[in-house]
Amino acid sequence: MTRHPELPERDRRILAEVVLAYIEQGEPISSLWLAGRGFGVSSATLRGVMARLEEQGYVRQPHTSAGRVPTDLGYRSYVDRIMAERRTARSAPQVEERLRRAGTVEDVLSHASQEISRASHQVAFAISRTTDTSFEHLDFVPLDATKILVVLVSGGGRISHKVIEPEEPYVRDELQQAANYLNTEFKGCSLSGVRQQVLDRLREERTLYDQLMARALRLASTTFDGLEPKPSIFIQGTSLVFDMAPADDPETALATMRTLVRMMEEKTRLVQLIDACMDAKGLTVVIGSEHLDPDLQRLSVVTSTYVDGRRTSAVGVIGPTRMRYSRAINAVDSLSRAINKVLENS
Repeated sequence: MTRHPELPERDRRILAEVVLAYIEQGEPISSLWLAGRGFGVSSATLRGVMARLEEQGYVRQPHTSAGRVPTDLGYRSYVDRIMAERRTARSAPQVEERLRRAGTVEDVLSHASQEISRASHQVAFAISRTTDTSFEHLDFVPLDATKILVVLVSGGGRISHKVIEPEEPYVRDELQQAANYLNTEFKGCSLSGVRQQVLDRLREERTLYDQLMARALRLASTTFDGLEPKPSIFIQGTSLVFDMAPADDPETALATMRTLVRMMEEKTRLVQLIDACMDAKGLTVVIGSEHLDPDLQRLSVVTSTYVDGRRTSAVGVIGPTRMRYSRAINAVDSLSRAINKVLENS
């Protein structure tokens, strides 16, 4: 989707040259340098175009008498042009073959993050989130006077274990009765749906008159808290964080690197960032200030999302706004198509 006013074709070509040159060189681009790039116009004309692009918000001048560097809007115009003109990427057969040998979905995604990082020369990620699975069965096993082991079976035969410490004591018969009640009432419901129904029923007046049900629900509220499937995330290429530091703005580069490293260490924030990108299906590019979180507005993300009914997966790259977008987009698109083929046939 175009997010900028339409530019004359010549201005668009000049802007694209500025963006590409800045990505490659990391230094402000002057009209004198552009004059040698074959546009067939004078340096004075190019200065006028650059001044107009600056007024429209596509480039900025970091220092007096310096050349121009792209703004986020300039990058957006450049990326939209790439997306409109590029050919659909093909998955490389040798990459597909390597992914097929990986085994599990998690192994496929782990290998995919390595492949994307290698192809794009960027920090790459792959994430898989299981769709909200169904509740099938649970058992409560007393471990000692205060601790209870919960064995939960969810959709697809997935088994989870959790040790809880309820605030009130339960004997073995009470645990069996509570399990029977929960298995009867909620079998087939989504885990998140069960948790919400449990909370809703605990607030109902009738729980005051049915102590067995109330105790079972209190056990369930502890049991289902935090049992939603956790995403699997894989990150490769962290050493490449330092490769794109622009020569003209070391402070911004350092702050960007710190943000990236912190996100990779925490992972929770990275998952939140990727989740926001996964809302848009297919190939997506989010640039700088398009992120709602101010801490992320020095970063760009290229993602491709895949949904197969059982899980939502995404692969992509993350890095500073001065990113080699064409290479990153082609790498992400190509690997995403390879992953789709592998998972569809698995």
